[in-house]
Amino acid sequence: MLAAALAASNSSTMNVSAHLHFVGGYVPSDSKDWRTIVPALLVAVCLVGFMGNLCVIGVLLHSAWKGKPSMIHSLILNLSLADLSLLLFSAPVRATAYFKGVWDLGWFVCKSSDWFIHTCMAAKSLTIVAVAKVCFMYASDPAKQVSIRSCTIWSVLVAIWAVASLLPLPEWFFSTTRLHAGVEVCLMDVPPVAEEFMAMFGKLYPLLAFCFPSLFASFYFWRAYGQCKKRGTKTQNLRNQLRSKQLTVMLLSIAVTSAVLWLPEWVSWLWIWHVKAGGPAPPQGFIALSQVLLFSISSANPLIFLVMSEEFKEDLKSLWRWMITRKQPTASESQKTPAGNSEVPPDNAPSPESPTSIPEKEKTGSPSSSTEKTEKAQVPILPDVEQFWHERDTVPCVQDNDPIPWEREDQETGDCDK
Repeated sequence: MLAAALAASNSSTMNVSAHLHFVGGYVPSDSKDWRTIVPALLVAVCLVGFMGNLCVIGVLLHSAWKGKPSMIHSLILNLSLADLSLLLFSAPVRATAYFKGVWDLGWFVCKSSDWFIHTCMAAKSLTIVAVAKVCFMYASDPAKQVSIRSCTIWSVLVAIWAVASLLPLPEWFFSTTRLHAGVEVCLMDVPPVAEEFMAMFGKLYPLLAFCFPSLFASFYFWRAYGQCKKRGTKTQNLRNQLRSKQLTVMLLSIAVTSAVLWLPEWVSWLWIWHVKAGGPAPPQGFIALSQVLLFSISSANPLIFLVMSEEFKEDLKSLWRWMITRKQPTASESQKTPAGNSEVPPDNAPSPESPTSIPEKEKTGSPSSSTEKTEKAQVPILPDVEQFWHERDTVPCVQDNDPIPWEREDQETGDCDK
């Protein structure tokens, strides 16, 4: 982003650079602390964001390979690709410019640095608007299966990047390298003819790249969350409704986090573009902090996916299992027996110690014997119960065969009385 600075740490530098707009992350500074702290923070942000976005991209590509790609997955993939591009190409330039204190990265990098950052950030902002719109469509009817063709997805993505690349185009035209106080610097050199145009650009660009997209995204997310809240538990497809609510909250968290972390950079932008001659310039610490927060958005997004999305966690585990299973055949091939050993059993033959060899031995017996063994194993007979039934079978029961049992009962009663 345009990192113009109108002041340095001392008053002499402030007077010299009162009308210079430094770009490309270059800010003249006599403080060695800023030249060390800012690159270290940018390196840490790059490492975390690089690993996180690689995981997100891998999960989304693996899901698209298994099934039909969806619009919302394609838009999330577009966000991750923009974050990865910022961390790979822009953050190292900013870290190098801060660390060296002079601009020695060349004319092309100076001219394209801020334009590339603004293109990626504007693409992310427009993508969030598209994500909010699709999220509202899904929340309106979670049970409805929306079929979107691949050409439609590609058309939306191409349109987003085309608009995003045209919005910051004036920065490409007027960014260049100049010698300032005997040192080559990267700054914005606006001719007198284009001063009014650039003054208008300084006011309109924050509205087009940040304010309007944030308002549209907030409107769609608000409607989507209202749809999820209004339905409650009365819907028949409760699982789809809960999934829609979780998706809405997760995407809303990404939009809010991006807006909050991007806001200090816009404050710095407006302060620099509208500062008057001799007026107070933004502090150098505030400019450095706003740039670090700008790149930290690329590290926060994959963490939000990992923490708030159960589907992402499951897909990440599935991707990990898929990678492990692809590595297992190579490991098993290295453990094969040499070809000279002719007594090696076939691969499908069970080993003698394997559990699969035990049922094969049992199959050689008769089916009846195996059935009886199974019944005896399932219903064990206790010794006392077996003896009771054995005595009952061998001793004849006289009482059951007596035709006049009441007379026998009277005799037994008389004997007892005697």
